[in-house]
Amino acid sequence: MTAALVVAPTESPAQAQAQAVDYSIGVDPAGAGPAIDDSMYGVFYEDINHAADGGLYAELVQNRSFEYDPADNRAYTPLTAWKETASGGATGTARVVDDSGRLNERNRRYLRVDLDGGADGDSGRFGVANSGYNAGIAVRAGEKYDFSVWARTDRPGGTPLGIELRDGTTALAKPLRVTARGDRWTKYTGTLTAGTTSGAGRLAVTAGGSGTVRLDMVSLSPRDTYKGRPNGLRKDLAEKIAALEPGFLRFPGGCLVNTGSHEAYEAPDFERKRSYQWKDTVGPVEQRPVNANFWGYNQTYGLGYYEYFQYAEDIGAMALPVVPALVTGCGQNKATDDPELLRRHIQDTLDLIEFANGPVTSPWGRTRARMGHPRPFGLTHLEVGNEENLPDQFFERFTEFRKAIEARYPDITVISNSGPDDSGTTFDRAWQLNRDAKVAMVDEHYYNSPQWFLENNERYDAYDRQGPKVFLGEYASLDNRFSNALAEAAYMTGLERNADVVKLASYAPLLADTNDAQWRPNMIWFDNTTSWGSASYETQKLFMTNVGDEVVPSRASGTPAVSGPITGAVGLSTWATAAAYDDVSVTSADGAKLFADDFSGDDSRWTRAAGTGSWSVRDGAYAQSDAAAENTLVTAGDAAWHDYDLKLRATKQSGKEGFLIAFGVKDTGNYYWWNLGGWNNTRSVVEKAVGGAKQTLMERGTTIETGRTYDVEVRVRGRQVTLFLDGQEWGSFTDDKTAEPFRQVVTRDKAKGELVVKVVNAQDAPARTRIDLGQHTRIASSKAWLTTLQGAPDAVNTPTEQPIRPRASTFEGVDNTFTYTFPAHSVTFMRVKTH
Repeated sequence: MTAALVVAPTESPAQAQAQAVDYSIGVDPAGAGPAIDDSMYGVFYEDINHAADGGLYAELVQNRSFEYDPADNRAYTPLTAWKETASGGATGTARVVDDSGRLNERNRRYLRVDLDGGADGDSGRFGVANSGYNAGIAVRAGEKYDFSVWARTDRPGGTPLGIELRDGTTALAKPLRVTARGDRWTKYTGTLTAGTTSGAGRLAVTAGGSGTVRLDMVSLSPRDTYKGRPNGLRKDLAEKIAALEPGFLRFPGGCLVNTGSHEAYEAPDFERKRSYQWKDTVGPVEQRPVNANFWGYNQTYGLGYYEYFQYAEDIGAMALPVVPALVTGCGQNKATDDPELLRRHIQDTLDLIEFANGPVTSPWGRTRARMGHPRPFGLTHLEVGNEENLPDQFFERFTEFRKAIEARYPDITVISNSGPDDSGTTFDRAWQLNRDAKVAMVDEHYYNSPQWFLENNERYDAYDRQGPKVFLGEYASLDNRFSNALAEAAYMTGLERNADVVKLASYAPLLADTNDAQWRPNMIWFDNTTSWGSASYETQKLFMTNVGDEVVPSRASGTPAVSGPITGAVGLSTWATAAAYDDVSVTSADGAKLFADDFSGDDSRWTRAAGTGSWSVRDGAYAQSDAAAENTLVTAGDAAWHDYDLKLRATKQSGKEGFLIAFGVKDTGNYYWWNLGGWNNTRSVVEKAVGGAKQTLMERGTTIETGRTYDVEVRVRGRQVTLFLDGQEWGSFTDDKTAEPFRQVVTRDKAKGELVVKVVNAQDAPARTRIDLGQHTRIASSKAWLTTLQGAPDAVNTPTEQPIRPRASTFEGVDNTFTYTFPAHSVTFMRVKTH
């Protein structure tokens, strides 16, 4: 749905002049700021949250080729989403088989329906019905839906097939009748026109008579897809993405690219969990294999590389594919040492470029042409790898990809990455390798708290202007409230200000099925019948459709910082680990004992904050014995404590990780903790939680041994924290960054002759602001055109209510210097006409 533009009342010059000036913005229109590329903002598409099948891919039948498997999800069977159905007394059996009678070698299973033939008349039918995704198959009255099935029958006279679309006892469309003839696979098609609107339909395919009929690739797709392409994209989702006017489309992942086996599909004993490999996803859909999706379900590859390239072209976006680097990430963290396999993947990548750009006389250009696109797609950028946490092993392989690509296709920009976080040992090492090798562009990913985004607006100010450019390929502030969108918007002003370094940026993830999401936050939510943009979607859209051509230098006053020492109680926790703690003491900086517990008694001085885990005093220690429980935080002490030393002894007893030592605990959503042996005992970090969202403050590669007792000390002094492990200093940090709520950037739209003043006010109070456009700026109109997002910080867009939506207004009183009040909790884009 498109947000309506509501004309808001203007503020008169007299009102503006009467208000006090709390902030100031000074613009230097004669200064030279960086140019902003048209591709600055884009979208990252990954099949997470059921974004493809049941989402952007318009196919309405779930498990259409009977390929679901417990390897995809333990709850799956080959008949998931299917149920036997019969009418008129007909009986039979339906079972999924994998034998030589299959449709093809890369789509191995099919449904065998054995008919008993005991029923009389046309009404006697037996078969199966599909439940679609979530509540069911969604259809709208008056719309057409194209049906197809591959079938074969051993009955010489043929087998009549009935295709019905129903919601319970209600027929949603006039039934379709076809006759399968011959014992060779043949594709049968037809069209169903919905007479009734429903979101809970079932598609039944039944057969009459006797004998055996085999079915595969049962499909139902709306005729009204994006751009009207057959078996194309779900229109409302594709249109919402297109409305962002993205400069690029990064695909297909993500963790899909760098997890699982890197071996090719080789029937019959193929590896079910393979990294996403592009050659599996092109050609006729019935010949594309399936794969287990990293996020816990099945992916059909009906939405494949050709469709991604086509969609990028349709929306005017630069296609930016990501290929495996043969180093897994996303918690797997293994390097594949197989020179021949590496050579094969490098050749596959060269073939991908040929598929995208080659002439129709080339082998892969011919494949593209046969799929319907003789003209080259014009690929310019390609990324190797995604969030690898083994930087040296990754870069060794990346170098081989880069060398081969640059030798054959020197005009292709080959993008590297810096691991899964915004800082830490992996990040530092990866960036060193990329800088030393003079890589053109490095992909950074991070998901942090709103606080982090407000604190780090200047992140890219200090980046080397002569070094690799930055592709901010994935970022978000860990919730879908408007306060999160405001923090992201404040951060985006820093991205634009540094457009000479940050060349590409995309929020992530893009799509999520509200009934089955593996990750949040997400930009666009959907169910079977509708879709809606989150508050972050509206913010991203405002920036993406009002970029401008170049940055105009500007400066702004800041909010007076109010800071004090780190204060809070202390805590103990575990994550998927059993551990024991002993001899906990807290001492003030002047030596006064604030707290001590040697657990010779009970645990009455501790509060269970997280509500999970199995805590008890045993053998003179405080033990959490549930090795599967996550976030078992218990706390003790006073939230007003500051400047203290926390000491304790900790022992990991079993499980996947280490232990967590909390300090500065204000409540369950606001604290610091030292996470020793986190992420399956691969990383140790200090994290800060604000409002429940965590950010990493520092990181080391420390791992924790089972059965070993560690002496742990946390020393808090003002805003500085020093950490000791077994008497040795482990690290220290000072948490003194200001979470600035007032941020701005100014760009120039040359085509419209306008300055675009972009202001984020992420605080409770309105920001009365004196704006100085410079005495030499030639103002063409006293009227400014504004687009504003404003709302409560906890506001969330839903399918029925979108409180965060753009509102258009005008402001009279623009001059070289004027005053405007930016509302509390708002993002404002002010366009000023100039000569």
